[in-house]
Amino acid sequence: MLSNQISQLITEAIKKAQKKGDLPKFDIPEVLIERPKDSSHGDYATPVALGLARYARMAPVQIAEKIVARAAAVDFVGELTVAHPGFINIRLATDWLVQQVDTVLAEGDQYGQLKLSDKKVQVEYISANPTGPLTVGSGRNAVLGDTLANVLAAAGYTVQREFYVNDVGTQVDNMGKALYVRYQQALGLEVAEPDEYQGQYLRDMGQRLAQAEGEKYLHTNQNEALAFMRQHALENIVAGIKEDAALIGIHFDQWFSEQSLYDKGIYGQVFNKLSSQGLTIERDGAIWLKSDDDNDKDNVIVRSDGRPTYFASDIAYAWNKLAMRKFDWAIYVWGADHHGHIKRVKKVVDMLGLDSNRVTMLLYQLVTITREGVPVRQSKRTGEFITTREVVEEIGADAFRFMLLTRSADSQMELDLTLATKQSNENPVYYVQYGHARIASIFRKAEEEGASMAGGEVTLLTHPSELELIRQMLRLREVIADIVETLGSHQLTYYAQELASAFHAFYRDCKVVMPEEPALTAARLKLVKAAQITLANTLRLMGMSAPDRM
Repeated sequence: MLSNQISQLITEAIKKAQKKGDLPKFDIPEVLIERPKDSSHGDYATPVALGLARYARMAPVQIAEKIVARAAAVDFVGELTVAHPGFINIRLATDWLVQQVDTVLAEGDQYGQLKLSDKKVQVEYISANPTGPLTVGSGRNAVLGDTLANVLAAAGYTVQREFYVNDVGTQVDNMGKALYVRYQQALGLEVAEPDEYQGQYLRDMGQRLAQAEGEKYLHTNQNEALAFMRQHALENIVAGIKEDAALIGIHFDQWFSEQSLYDKGIYGQVFNKLSSQGLTIERDGAIWLKSDDDNDKDNVIVRSDGRPTYFASDIAYAWNKLAMRKFDWAIYVWGADHHGHIKRVKKVVDMLGLDSNRVTMLLYQLVTITREGVPVRQSKRTGEFITTREVVEEIGADAFRFMLLTRSADSQMELDLTLATKQSNENPVYYVQYGHARIASIFRKAEEEGASMAGGEVTLLTHPSELELIRQMLRLREVIADIVETLGSHQLTYYAQELASAFHAFYRDCKVVMPEEPALTAARLKLVKAAQITLANTLRLMGMSAPDRM
């Protein structure tokens, strides 16, 4: 990666300056490479000389000058300059820069991919309680998790995508009871409304069940009837979530059942491990995990009635991920309301003899839906909560994914339905995808004119807008690497807009298909093709399509 190469270049220059006596001996820190806000100063910059002043006992500008004087000549650097109070600015060599067009063309769909790690990582996301359709809030979870999984795969990780199905506990039991009520009502019985899950989706499910089964479950033992209702509701809801996920291009490698932790003895194994090491205590008839705050009821593993808690499942699930399936890194995508669970889960991972650094929880904030600036609080169709499916049907899967990715996970966000459907540059989704469609139209025109990029010589690319477009294309790997480090998938939306902006500026400033100048036409067609590849690869990382027409 280019920034790493520049960092190594500066490090070696410091070592040489020390060896020649220009600088005293000291341990060389990591050389941070930044992109200056004002590109007129250069493509990259480093403040390393500012931090070395106390070791070298000289002014940062002097240190920077000595580093620059000892820097080796390399093909990708055109100029190193010093700026007050001691920054070193790096400008890429133009000859090298334009040659990168051929590199992008050669790598094609693989352009932007890295080999940062070959570790085995699991990203577990959505994992919404299977008691109803996928809400927009869970849709944000889906987009964050899926995009992060895409980026990690592009960075070289072996990635598994997983949905954790919470098919144990009171919530699923109550859903089964509610469905039984709807089934009875569909058959004409007058029964009390359910305490929970009063949504239309269960009414519809009850109607379908009554049509399919008739009065069969009115004459069945009630416990058996409720067990059937519970399982029937669970299977139908999970099937619906799978359809909703597929609607936004998400397909999981594994749908992991919480119940399997108990059926396969995983929970028992982990519980015995904790108990045998004296890490549990019994109080008030319940079993608690030993902790700094033994009065924290969230540390209860087994209730006084013998039922394991949700925390018990969390413990067994973490053990299954790290110890049994041996993921090097387990990433959970959780709503911000789960913040209090992070410390608890990490602590028990350490108590189990595993490394809690192998566990990361990515928290995300809520989504507000608006239309023309006015909050939309309920579904137009049902008068209830707004589902992912309903929003996707209105604005499309691409707009849904892009818009829900435009803010960092820890920021609350607004999804403006009106903006998301605008066919104008004001809509960032349209602006980015139109860049790809515009490129496709250029190639259609080139074909009509009999022009091609064959034999194009990239050294002819000298216009500032051409060079700026190439610079933006070269940022893709850095964006991917930064997302891996920060888990900030939202950076892709900013990069996509900046790349599209550079292309649109190039299109404005540089005519591409010029029959009177076939050599320059071929060179520019090469550049346009490289831009198309980069833009398509960026859209693919976000789980979006790259349209040829709009």
